[in-house]
Amino acid sequence: MRWENLTEGPAGPAALFGAGAVVTRTIDTPEFRGITFHEVRARSIVNRVPGASRMPFEWTVNPYRGCSHACVYCFARKTHGYLDLDTGLGFDSQIVVKTNAPELLRRELAAPRWTGAHIAMGTNVDCYQRAEGRYRLMPGIIEALRDRANPFSILTKGTLILRDLPLLREAAEVTEVGISVSVGFTDTPLWRTVEPGTPSPAARLNAVRTLTDAGIECGVLMAPVIPFLGDSPAQLRATVRAVAESGATSVTPLVLHLRPGAREWFTAWLGEHHPHLVERYERMYAGGSYAPTWYQRMITRQVHELAAEFGIGPARRGATRRTAGPERRDGPEPAGATQLTLL
Repeated sequence: MRWENLTEGPAGPAALFGAGAVVTRTIDTPEFRGITFHEVRARSIVNRVPGASRMPFEWTVNPYRGCSHACVYCFARKTHGYLDLDTGLGFDSQIVVKTNAPELLRRELAAPRWTGAHIAMGTNVDCYQRAEGRYRLMPGIIEALRDRANPFSILTKGTLILRDLPLLREAAEVTEVGISVSVGFTDTPLWRTVEPGTPSPAARLNAVRTLTDAGIECGVLMAPVIPFLGDSPAQLRATVRAVAESGATSVTPLVLHLRPGAREWFTAWLGEHHPHLVERYERMYAGGSYAPTWYQRMITRQVHELAAEFGIGPARRGATRRTAGPERRDGPEPAGATQLTLL
């Protein structure tokens, strides 16, 4: 594996990890069976979002690479290839852990050049995936942000975020804190096949209720809406109703996008589980990574109409920095597509 002298691009650092900084562990417990952890000493932890991105934030912190959530559509799969790791099963089971993330973040926030910009987390892989239960990196990260009164947001499918609720409340007293939970659908059979390593949608919505009851505003990123599998009127209605009942402050739909790396893995899964849909997907995504604009607009309209019916709306346009969607690395959003400025 290319651990040494690894760059993220022409403008990237000389190496992500120092020589001899990698320790590989396997843990023989039911929770982590089949998962290998690569513990690394990262050289930097605050990352700038690529200039072509249209995200409402410029900086991210990602304490993990790879994700045991094993979502078959995950756009971040391609990033595992940068380390010569497999982007399929390897992405789900070979987890890179930046063990020095809290101390490194504290140092970088204290640097004279840092201006206190908003930091988004969970925008690449989930910072509250199962590995966090073992490594407990997020408490130190939140403490560092709290102590500098640095605004931040977290996007997660993990209910483990509730462990850090006291820290989140402390941080919210001194800075802007935005929390968003990702729930694209409430269909249980669909969840079991496309997001097998995640807490159930019901468990995630229970977490939303707990957060909002504790005074932490929490929105729901309804992502992904999966064409032909999770987009029927009945499915959309059931999901928006459940989101409204959770007490979420907002709901924002985002249609499935299939970037290189994720596209191949998802297509293989589709061929195995829903072969009759392969040709329809080829037509729908013939233009690239994103569904056609007309389809995205249709889903957005339906979800917003349902949200209004159930008494919940999209997030305020002035609150774009409160929640975060996936980082974009392949150019601007198609014209008319659902924008994350809705968040």
